[in-house]
Amino acid sequence: MGDLRGVGVTPSFNQSSVSNNSTPCEQVDTSGHVFFMVIYSLMFVVGLILNGFTLKVYFCRPQQLTTSSMTIYLKNLAAADFLITLCLPIRIADYVSSSIYIHQVFCSFGTSTFYMNMYASIMFMGYIAANRYLKIVHPLGTHILGKVRTAHIISTVTWVFLFTMTTTFVILLFLTQKKELTPVPNTRTCEDLYSDQVNLFYKLVHIGSVAIFSLILASLVFFYYSTSRRLSLAQQRQPASSSNKKLARSRRNMLVLVSVFCVCFVPYHLVRLSYTFLKKQDSLSQVFFYLKELTIVVSVLNVCLDPFIYFIFCKAFRTQLGLKRAFSTTQTLTHGGNNERRSSTGQSTNKIKRKTSLSTTSKPTGVL
Repeated sequence: MGDLRGVGVTPSFNQSSVSNNSTPCEQVDTSGHVFFMVIYSLMFVVGLILNGFTLKVYFCRPQQLTTSSMTIYLKNLAAADFLITLCLPIRIADYVSSSIYIHQVFCSFGTSTFYMNMYASIMFMGYIAANRYLKIVHPLGTHILGKVRTAHIISTVTWVFLFTMTTTFVILLFLTQKKELTPVPNTRTCEDLYSDQVNLFYKLVHIGSVAIFSLILASLVFFYYSTSRRLSLAQQRQPASSSNKKLARSRRNMLVLVSVFCVCFVPYHLVRLSYTFLKKQDSLSQVFFYLKELTIVVSVLNVCLDPFIYFIFCKAFRTQLGLKRAFSTTQTLTHGGNNERRSSTGQSTNKIKRKTSLSTTSKPTGVL
């Protein structure tokens, strides 16, 4: 990503200029590349295992899963996370290799597909939160996001929109790609490969992405606040109601979703916004570059945390993990113990009743 990997490739450099820049280049590169390479490798392995298992549960045994709008959104979220995981080897190869061609593939195909799937995850997390909130507000009614057909349409439109933006960016990049790379003293980002047209399109896409993220973040905060307020009002009216337990469980689930969303994506967007406007300042460019790289690592952590969302939001997912069987066994034992207590209580009650009846019948006989 951001390094001086093209220094030894550009033919316009002489040997003295390369030797003068080689020392600071090595000092900049080796400090961060090994760290990012190891972290992304670990995330790739963990994300591949978790999301691969999730996709197996969702798609390889569809007859055992109930089709609902929530299941559809969760399937698409799992697919987006799995595709993010598959994008990590290109990022790792860019850190390992000093080839300018690998860097070009990474900046054209690797970054575009990575961000496409990242924003797919962001949008589907918003759909999941909206679906859950509407079920809380209208538990007995139907809403548009709760329909299976609507969920399929929304998912398809989301993927088509993101794929169109990504394809447009890649095509525009190849049509206007610079023939020669200009070295930068400290770090070289993918923007060095972009022409003026691509940079303009990139800034417009970035503004739109920040707007989408801000809208979804505000919606998640609103959903959680409304759920908490609804729960507090219900607890005041009926403290021990069963509906309050469902509301408390829904608030907990919403809290998990909002927490994962904020931890993974808020730092990246804050740093990315600052990096876009301050990266040209030499004193801050390297600092913001590595801050941006660290926040990208945190955003990739989403692929390892999303399985918790599948677990708490999808009952069918828990069923496929075998937890329903364990729960049913526990409930059977509990009900069995209760039935035994009830039966023993019933037997003792019957004995008392029989004794009472015998005593009442024996008294008149003695009198007569």
